[in-house]
Amino acid sequence: MAKSPRQKMKLLFLLQMLAENTDEHHALTTQEIIDRLEANDIHAERKSIYDDIRTLQDFGYDIVQNASRSGGGYFLAGREFELPELKLLVDAVQSSRFITTKKSRELIRKLEHMAGRHDAGKLQRQVYVAGRIKTENESIYYSIDAIHRAIQENRQICFPYLEWTLQKELKPRPGRETYQVSPWALIWREENYYLVAFDSASSMMKHYRVDKIGTVEILDLTREGHEWAENLDLAAYADRTFGMYGGREEIVTLRFPDRLIGVVIDRFGKEVDVMPAETGFFKCRTKIAVSGQFFGWITGIGKEAVIVSPNSVKEAYQNWLKEILESQ
Repeated sequence: MAKSPRQKMKLLFLLQMLAENTDEHHALTTQEIIDRLEANDIHAERKSIYDDIRTLQDFGYDIVQNASRSGGGYFLAGREFELPELKLLVDAVQSSRFITTKKSRELIRKLEHMAGRHDAGKLQRQVYVAGRIKTENESIYYSIDAIHRAIQENRQICFPYLEWTLQKELKPRPGRETYQVSPWALIWREENYYLVAFDSASSMMKHYRVDKIGTVEILDLTREGHEWAENLDLAAYADRTFGMYGGREEIVTLRFPDRLIGVVIDRFGKEVDVMPAETGFFKCRTKIAVSGQFFGWITGIGKEAVIVSPNSVKEAYQNWLKEILESQ
């Protein structure tokens, strides 16, 4: 009997078959494996299946024989990701604002493929998370890749910075065609990706929403701003820059009721300097970027959050509130 041209792919078909169709609750018998291979124009005998399974096991694949009175069979026990891990990844993809709806579906389909046919439905039920606002900038994945490459290659980049119009379209910001900067880091903050880059024109570090960045071009120019980047603690920078909108940095003392300690730790981290105040209250002292975003956060907590010092920040907050009231 002449061999099929596909005979050389026998091991690959066998591995694909086990990965897509088996788990600890769903095994394939030797005869089922032979029949499926025959359906793909690959001839196999029982002894050759035993030898192939043993070859895959010797190579490191965790293929288990499930013996039973009804014949049992083989299944792939060890996978790159376990089902609970894939569920976490699916939820992260679905809930991420910077990943578009289209790309979310593509990534989730790939994750389902890694789970195998029988568990794919369990992942699919994780997909329908209502009310999540997603970006519409499909070029964001290429932008992120280009930024990473520029950082690795120590090169500058340029790009148009986009903003929404009244027609609900993302268009380049008027008055400036392109931004040329030296990229230093990408920060994930409050469900968005931000580029931290040195702007030579203003001699300072700035940040840009990656989903608002247009097509990125990597320039044949060496990055600038090494002295700023070396002294920049990115974790601390992100923690104190509310909403990624900078303001002057100040050491601020705040007072809260004891029951809001979790809110403070969630915002500033476990290392925040906390001290007892009057009964039922505590104070915290930390460096923050004083801005409208910081004032908005304080206002969101309500009258129980008090700025203790410095007076300049208290007065700035009061003026901020007055301007809002007067504009209503």
